[in-house]
Amino acid sequence: MKRLLVLGAGTAGTVVVNKLRPRLDPAEWQITIVDQDACHHYQPGYLFIPFGIYRRRDVERPRRDFIPAGVEMVLGRIEEIDPQAQRVTVAGGRHLDYDYLVIATGTHPDPSQTPGYEGAAVGDGIHQFYTLDGAVALYERLKSWEGGRLVVNIMEFPFKCPVAPLEFTFLADWWFRERSRRDKVEIVFATPMSEVFTKPVAARHLTGVLESKEIAVETDFYVERIDADAGALVAYDGRELPYDLLVTVPVNLGAEVVARAGLGDELNHVPVDKGTFLSTQHGNLFAVGDAAALPTSKAGSVAHFSVEVFAENFPRYVEGLEMLERFDGHANCFIESGFGKGLLIDFNYDTEPLPGKYPLPGIGPFSLLQETVTNHWGKMMFRWVYWNLLLRGREIPLPAEMSMYGKER
Repeated sequence: MKRLLVLGAGTAGTVVVNKLRPRLDPAEWQITIVDQDACHHYQPGYLFIPFGIYRRRDVERPRRDFIPAGVEMVLGRIEEIDPQAQRVTVAGGRHLDYDYLVIATGTHPDPSQTPGYEGAAVGDGIHQFYTLDGAVALYERLKSWEGGRLVVNIMEFPFKCPVAPLEFTFLADWWFRERSRRDKVEIVFATPMSEVFTKPVAARHLTGVLESKEIAVETDFYVERIDADAGALVAYDGRELPYDLLVTVPVNLGAEVVARAGLGDELNHVPVDKGTFLSTQHGNLFAVGDAAALPTSKAGSVAHFSVEVFAENFPRYVEGLEMLERFDGHANCFIESGFGKGLLIDFNYDTEPLPGKYPLPGIGPFSLLQETVTNHWGKMMFRWVYWNLLLRGREIPLPAEMSMYGKER
C-alpha cells in the first residue's frame, strides 16, 4: 500500500485530495490529510466582513464536509516533518509515515515581523482583515470611527491575494460615501512597490480608479516600524506617514514547521519547480498553493489552476512516467471596486493582465480591466462556486492554462 500524505486542508490541500482520490486506486493507495483546525474558512470573504456585507457564518464550514470518502482526516498541529525518515509528527506524538508528501500549509500574516505592531494600539488604531477575528474587529471599529486619515498599507511582498488591499481601499471609499462621511475621511494607499500593482498595464488602470475616487497613493514606502504613540508608519528611508486608523497587510510567512524541517526559503515557502511543483530538494515531495515559492500571485485561483495541473501529473509521476503538463502561472482575480462594480484581471508568468473579454472572446460575460456590474456579481457568486464546486474538486469550465483569446494587446 502506497501512502500519500497531504499537509494542510485549505483550498489547495482539499482540492488535491478531491482530485486524486478518484485517480488513485484505493486498493493501492492510502490518502491522509492533516490540519489543525476543524473549520474551513472562505478567506476571500474576509474582505467583506468589515463593511457588514458578510458575517462570520458566511465564511465558515466544517472541514470534514469537503473531504471525500476514502481519505483519512487527521486533526492536530503538525509538529515535525522529517523528509529523510519520510515521517510527519502530529501533536500528541502520533507519527504519520508517507511515500509521497504534499505540503499545502499556506502562508499566514505574522505581525511580529514588524516592530511596533504590538500592544494596546492594536485593536484601536491598528487593524487588519487577513484573519477572521481581525476582520470582525475591524467591522466593530469602522462602525464607531468618526473620521480622519485612513491609511491602507502593505508591509511586504508576497502575501495572500495581492488585490485585496486595493479592494479594501475601494470599498472603504464606497462605504464612507454611502454614509455621507467621505468628506471626513482622507484615504491613503501605501505600498512598497513603485506602482500600485505588480504588472504595468493593470497598474495604470488601477491607478486611474484610485484617482477617480480621490484616494492618495504613497509608493516605494517600505515600512521599517510602526510608531503607535505618534500614530505613524516609519519607512526605512526616514519618511513618516501619519494615520488615525491604520489598516495593514502584515508580513506573510509560510508555516514554521516548514522552516524547522529545512524545506523553506527565507519566508518559509517551499522552493519547487514552477511548472510541476516538485520540490527542488526531494523527489517525493511537492508543495502546492500558497505554501509553494512560485513567481506568481498567492491567490485562490492559482491554487485551483495549479492543482488541476498537479492532479494530471501525479499519477504519471508515481508510475515513473514524465509529467506532461506544466503550470503556466495562470491567475485571475475579481477586484471589487465599490458601488456594485468590479474589475477582472487574468494573467500568467509571462503575460500581464490585458483588457478584453473573459472567458469567451467578444462575449465575456466578464470584462477585463474594466469596472462593470457583471464583474461585481461574478465576485459575489464565486462564494457559491467555491463551496459547491471548487473545493469538492468538481469540474469548472475554465482551463488551467491561460488563453489569449479575447485579450487586447
